[in-house]
This record gives sequence, C-alpha cells and structure tokens, in this order.
Amino acid sequence: MTAPATQFTVPAAADAVAAVIGDRPFIIQGERRYTYAQVVERSNRLAAYLHSRGLGCHTERSQLAGHEVGQDLLGIYAYNGPEYVEGMLGSWRARVAPFNVNYRYVKSELQYLLADSGASGLIYHATFAPRIAEVLPELPKLRVLIQIADDSGNDLIHGAVDYEKIVGSGPTQPPPVEPSPDDLYVLYTGGTTGMPKGVLWRQHDIFMTSFGGRSLYTGDVVGSLDDLVKAAAESPGTKLMILPPLMHGAAQWATFTAMNTGQSVVFSSVTNRLDCDDVVATIAREKLLAVTVVGDAMARPLADAIERSDADLSSLAVVANGGALLTPTAKQRLIDVKPGLIVVDGVGSSETGAQMSHMSAPGAVSTGKFNAGPDTYVAAEDLSAILDPGHDGIGWLAQRGYVPLGYKGDATKTAATFPVIDGVRYSIPGDRARHLEDGSIELLGRDSVTINSGGEKIFAEEVESAIASHPAVADVVVAGRPSERWGQEVVAIVALAEGASADAQELIEHAANVLARYKLPKAIVFRPVIERSPAGKADYRWAREQAVNEGA
Repeated sequence: MTAPATQFTVPAAADAVAAVIGDRPFIIQGERRYTYAQVVERSNRLAAYLHSRGLGCHTERSQLAGHEVGQDLLGIYAYNGPEYVEGMLGSWRARVAPFNVNYRYVKSELQYLLADSGASGLIYHATFAPRIAEVLPELPKLRVLIQIADDSGNDLIHGAVDYEKIVGSGPTQPPPVEPSPDDLYVLYTGGTTGMPKGVLWRQHDIFMTSFGGRSLYTGDVVGSLDDLVKAAAESPGTKLMILPPLMHGAAQWATFTAMNTGQSVVFSSVTNRLDCDDVVATIAREKLLAVTVVGDAMARPLADAIERSDADLSSLAVVANGGALLTPTAKQRLIDVKPGLIVVDGVGSSETGAQMSHMSAPGAVSTGKFNAGPDTYVAAEDLSAILDPGHDGIGWLAQRGYVPLGYKGDATKTAATFPVIDGVRYSIPGDRARHLEDGSIELLGRDSVTINSGGEKIFAEEVESAIASHPAVADVVVAGRPSERWGQEVVAIVALAEGASADAQELIEHAANVLARYKLPKAIVFRPVIERSPAGKADYRWAREQAVNEGA
C-alpha cells in the first residue's frame, strides 16, 4: 500500500474543491440546485450551530482503543437530499461524527439504534417527528434536534429547531476547531442478519478507500489536496444519479467520491420510494452519464421503465451496482433495453470499504468473479495465513491497509472481525471467497446466510441467481430451515412477476439446469413481494421466518 503525503479530512477536501469549482452544481434534486460553494457555506452554518450547542470532540483518538469513541455522534434520519450531504459535512467540520439511521425502523429498532450510538444530536425529516417523540423520553443523551421541513405537516418537536433556519442564511465561518484525519466516520450496518453495529473509521482511511482517495482499479492514490483539486477542475463535470438511500454506505461513498472528483450528484425528487419513471425522466432532463443501483430489486424496474419510455436517454452510459447481487439476467435486461450500456459491479462492506469490481458489457455478461482492488486478499478458513491465487480451497474475503478501527463499544467483536495475520491487521466481516489462479476473486456469499445441508455448504446467492433467471420470477431470496434429514434445507421465497405464473416444480427444474442437485430448493414459498431494506438488500431474518413458518 502506497501512503499519500497528506492525511485527509473530508471538510478540507470540500473546501479545496469548492475554492476552484465553486460555481459548478454539486447537488441536484428536482428544482433544487446547490453549487459546491453553496453546500460548503450551508454545512459551515450547521457546523457552527452544532459547536454552539457544545457538540464536538472531547477525547482525541490517540487516547482511545479502536472500539471507543471520543466525539459526539449525530444521527441522520432523513431521505435523500442536500440536507443529508450537508449534515455529514457540517458534522465533520464541527468534529462531530455523523451516522446513518434506517428510516424503515419501527419504534423499538429506532430506540435501540439511538441508544447504542449514544447520539447527542439528530437531524430528521418532519415526517418522522411522531416516531422520534415516542422514543425521546428513553434517550436522555439526545439533546440536539434539527427538523427538516417537508410536506407532512408535522410541527417541530418540543426543543427542536428548523434545519433551514440554521443553514439558510447568516455568517459562513466554520467553528473554531480543526478537523483531524483521526475524526470518525461512523456507518451502522443494516442489521438484516443481526442487530446493527456501528463501524468506526478514521476519516482519512474511509477517504482513501471509498471517497475517491485511491483508484479501485489501479491503486493510485491522491497525494495531496493540490492533486485532488487539479483532477476535479479538469474533470468534465459529469452527472451521477444515486438511487439507493444515503443511509446505505455505498450511496454515501458514491456521493463523496463524486464531490472529490468534480461531478454533480442527482437525487430523485421522489424520496420515499423508488419511482423509476421519475428516474428515467431525470436521466433525460439532466443528461446523466451514470446511475447507481442496489441489486435486481432496483435494476429490474429501472429496465422496465427504460423500455416503456421514448425519452432521449443517449447520455446514459453506465449503471453501477453495489450492496446486493445483480444477476446476469438483470444485467442482460439492462443492456437489452439500453444498447451499449456498461454495467459495473462493485463489492464492499461497511467493514472494508470498496474492495473489488467487475464490468459487464454487451456480449460479455457475467457475475460472481471480480477484479481484486488494492489490498484485497483471501484468508485461510482458520485465519492462519493469506491464500495465494490458485489455492485449492474456500477462504474469507479479507482487506488490509485502510480498514476500520473497530465496532463501537464492542472490543470482542472488534478483535474477531479485525484479526492480525502474519503481523498485519485485516478486516474479515464474513464473506466466503476463492482466490483464483488468474488473480481474480470468486465471491461466494456471506457466511451468516450460508446453508449447511447434509454436510454441504450452499451459498444463498448462487441459488437466488439460478431462480431469478426464470422469466416468471420478479424477486427471490433464499434461506435455510431446520430439517431432520439434512440438518438444514434450502427454501426459496419467490415473488412472481405481475401476470406471470409458475409452480414450485417448474422453478426447481429450471434451477437444476445450473445447480447441483444438493443445492436445489426443497421447497418454494410464494409471497406477493420480497421484504428488502430501502437500499434493496435482502432481509434474511424475514426470509428465514417465511421458510420456517411455511414448513411448520
């Protein structure tokens, strides 16, 4: 790993870029358009407010263990929009650590997250005010409430202040504190297989791995702010539309990579659901170059909307996927409806940042095998060594170099996920993989959703891909349920496409064309829709419940 000469903070990068391309649009959402300079000014006002309320850094990183926090935390409980980006930038500028809040959480989940984080502050859309009011009495540490007005009609919670009154006008001087590369970036995991965990990153490390500080393809690093600014100024100012919610790490990474490379970020004006007709209209209106998605759940309806539209979509060249499996069927569908399209898969996690990539183009569509990024390896199953390419065996996908400090408040889990191998600290969050002889990496799936049936390990994503390729299937998730004979048996939960029909046997026989017999589902459970996170990730806890209840 080549170390840059500069240790970066995100506010310093934002200032440097805005000083050169301040008039260039940075955030676009419907009729709202904010330049780089405006976003910096608004985030400075927010930072000054947070500082005035006593929020900031209280214990420097050098005095803390990896799982400990010395800064106030501020949750962002909001839909996509400029407020989310400004909220993160303003927090960092005040030396406050922002973190993501899942807006689908029910009362108990929200209360757990805010209590676990120990949040001192919260920025939230007014539509969520009633839910916050319910949990507020149980959260004595939560003392700064900033409410973003929306069309819900909800009044300010007692003690809350209006977001726009803070950021809309007034002095733009940042607070008298100097952000540090050691300041935290906090990303809570989705909790689709267990309780959410707060992943703690040094700001410099997430900048390098996921905010544009290092090329995932070449490993080249940005050496200084001057280098960053020069590249941003020379970029053509292309536009990127981000469909996943900003509470999803990959959406944050795409946004801040765009900021640091001089691009414009476009959000849909429909924020509480995926409206692909609005997406297609926005692509045509804004002449977008690229759109980001999460898995088939976003890619398939986007392809349908492109097909039924007669808008000029000639500018669209790339669909970038991350965070969930994008099957070859869905990739081919996108390419069929938008000839010449390139589909790029990215692999990463809250605990690793961006790790690997794969490109599909017309005539060359595949999935499952990726080009390893800088510092991406495969560790032996017993974590005793790093496996060489071509090693015969399944190991753990591993990342070294720029990796998180740990999990908030959990020294045991931190030690388990970030082991030291041959004197080097790695991040190993639980994905199974093979390092192939040609240097590429075959990603098999998350170990926590692997099914052990008759002594054989079956990876849920492989079965999902096989079922999803049937034309009648709109969505599918695979889980295991207890079996007296096999220990566990494979169950596919399937949602059929509107107007389509297929029975269980037909789907199993279809999957048998590409799967060994022992991997085939023992049962198919049909549901009207598949439960997923707003980011498109499968909810495997829900899937297991469906599988078990159907077999009861």
